[in-house]
Amino acid sequence: MTTTETERPSEANGRRGGRRSRNVSVTDEAIERIRQIIISGEWGPGARLPRESELAARFGISRNSLREAVRALSLLRVLEVRQGDGTYVTSLEPDLLLESTRFVALLLADKTVVELFEVRRLLEPAAAALAAVRMDEEGHAALRRELDRMTAASSVEDLVEADAAFHAVVAQAAGNSMLSSLLESLSTSTMRARLWRARLEKGAIDATRAEHTRIYEAVLARDPELARTVAAAHVANSEHWLRGDLARLEAAGGGFATAAGA
Repeated sequence: MTTTETERPSEANGRRGGRRSRNVSVTDEAIERIRQIIISGEWGPGARLPRESELAARFGISRNSLREAVRALSLLRVLEVRQGDGTYVTSLEPDLLLESTRFVALLLADKTVVELFEVRRLLEPAAAALAAVRMDEEGHAALRRELDRMTAASSVEDLVEADAAFHAVVAQAAGNSMLSSLLESLSTSTMRARLWRARLEKGAIDATRAEHTRIYEAVLARDPELARTVAAAHVANSEHWLRGDLARLEAAGGGFATAAGA
């Protein structure tokens, strides 16, 4: 068999063990090489990658395998392919890189949603404590607006939307872009459960408003430990309700996703 541009000797040798598995391995190696170059600083945010032929030669792989690696990293928002212009490293901002995490989290099953609440219970208190120290007057005003929106909400959907916005203000004020992006992903992923609780549990809406008021007051008082405590209690209450409701639904032969109309 003649070795072509799309199959170099190193890749052709893998055919006997299975062409597909070998191609996956070569692609993974290319992804790792690109990752290492970015980490080294040779290609920073916004950098334009060398031409495809040049980069394939540098890695010792086919152009097809390189394209697969670039395609995978594009889906992860690490690279951006600009038609007719070339391939660039993205901004590498946490919010951009975690987009795929948000999408995957929306597909998670019932019990995994409980695990998402566990993670929120770990992160939300930390964000609230940081916000209590770092939030400025403009942030306080924004937090008050979202709290007022929750109070004035005439529907469950409006309430939960203001709820999510409230937590976003807190997360952004924490001053940690990675933490903020992770919490945004978790907030989006647990939205259905929060809507479901507000519709089903008697007194849940009033309790939610009261819990957010306590968080607001602790942040406004610039008391990080109090903010941490009330934020932890707030998320724990939602998690506790969800665990109980899932147990009830499981006993009835259903599940949260089905019951919520997902």
